[in-house]
Amino acid sequence: MKNIKLLALEHEAHLVHPEEFNEITLDSPAVTIFTDFKKHKPLEIEADTPALQVQYLMRKSHVHLQLVVDDNDELIGLINLSDLDEQKLLILQNKGIARELILVRDIMLPRAEIKVLDFKQLISATIADIVEALKQKGAQHCLVVDSEHNQIRGLISASDIARRLHIPLQIELPTTFVDIFVAVNAK
Repeated sequence: MKNIKLLALEHEAHLVHPEEFNEITLDSPAVTIFTDFKKHKPLEIEADTPALQVQYLMRKSHVHLQLVVDDNDELIGLINLSDLDEQKLLILQNKGIARELILVRDIMLPRAEIKVLDFKQLISATIADIVEALKQKGAQHCLVVDSEHNQIRGLISASDIARRLHIPLQIELPTTFVDIFVAVNAK
């Protein structure tokens, strides 16, 4: 029998994560940065959850996007942390909804407006292709659908790409009417 000796944990020891061992570049297949819902449970929130509660929880857990589901766990929209910003809450308050009564369903991006990437395109794409597509659409996230099987298959996140590649990734959001209105009225 071998004499096994346990050692003290050195202060310099670094906690590793699986992604640190996957050498990826912008030329790597896009599926390497894809969060596959067949392997990872998606982050979901119910549509009737108060927006202020979701805002707090998302900030606390450093989550930027959640799938909004109905009572049958079917996707009805997306809620992004930027959707919960002060301006959007004030707009709803000005429409007569009390701040504490604003729900996720009042502020989410509805399913009909969600743009997606087909899984077949993902399989043949590189990470650089995906980054360019996200930049062109001003999107921080993109759902991936497997249209052959009618499944919402997963998610691609610009922040995940930046973290995995150890690069800054700036994606500018498109200017909205609300942004223009606020800028004009601020003067």
